[in-house]
Amino acid sequence: MAFEPPRRLVRALGETSPDGDDWLERLPVLAERAAALRGSTVERVQVPGGRSSLVVLVRLADGTPAVLKLAPPRARPGAERAALAHWDGRGAVRLLEPESAGADEEAGVLLLERLHPEVSVRSLPEARALLEAAGTLRRLWVEPPREHPFETVAERTGRQADAMRASAERDPDVAPLVESALAARTELLAAPPGPRLLHGTFRQSKVLAGDRVPWLAVGPDPVVGEPAFDLARLVRDRVEDLIASPSGPAITRRRIKRLAESLEVDRERLTGWTLFRAVESGVRARRVGRPRDAELLLEFAGWL
Repeated sequence: MAFEPPRRLVRALGETSPDGDDWLERLPVLAERAAALRGSTVERVQVPGGRSSLVVLVRLADGTPAVLKLAPPRARPGAERAALAHWDGRGAVRLLEPESAGADEEAGVLLLERLHPEVSVRSLPEARALLEAAGTLRRLWVEPPREHPFETVAERTGRQADAMRASAERDPDVAPLVESALAARTELLAAPPGPRLLHGTFRQSKVLAGDRVPWLAVGPDPVVGEPAFDLARLVRDRVEDLIASPSGPAITRRRIKRLAESLEVDRERLTGWTLFRAVESGVRARRVGRPRDAELLLEFAGWL
């Protein structure tokens, strides 16, 4: 299979692993082998695609349209497989092969049902998009498996907190926001509600049109913890529009109130996790050389 990995994927992987590895170089061979193992016909690579994986549209031997998703080990494809298998198509894209072959473990291959990647919830008017996204997210919040392989919110945010502290030491301009975000995290982890399996990186663009049901979530980075952590990422969707609006802070407060009430999440906990996640994303964007994204996210965090 001769192709160039999408530029979006190359750029994003360069941010998460500046020293690089050989996964991108091996990707054409890995994709060709994954397709051949299933007797499938490759139609095309999805462009611009994702930031952590290659998405290849294929036809299975019986003519069924499907997707081969290949992700490097650092993207935790094993955890994604386990989460999709647990959801079993309820609110999320269906995993067509619950068990992976040995070769797939190396390549991080997932065989998924084909959705409509060109149509996401983000294409809807804002109010409708939030409603549909929130409804999809609610279906994903289920009890995790008894013996699960997923990170907890405490573990994931602990790693992020270490990186935030290091950034604040090097960059005093972000120190006040980092301090506020870390204080919010400490308070939130002191007495969390009962844990649920969470999507982990949920936003409007992660909800695609399907045939079984109108909307299904894709691309989880699953984590176990309280729902407010998952919902916090949705609060800042279309952040560029919020920042451009003179009433952005008021719109954000109303959005938090509406989402908290509709999904029965404590408003203060949602505000706290929204602050932490916005600061973490903003500081990380600043660290990897995306100043415009950092500026938007940190301004948004300042409203909270």
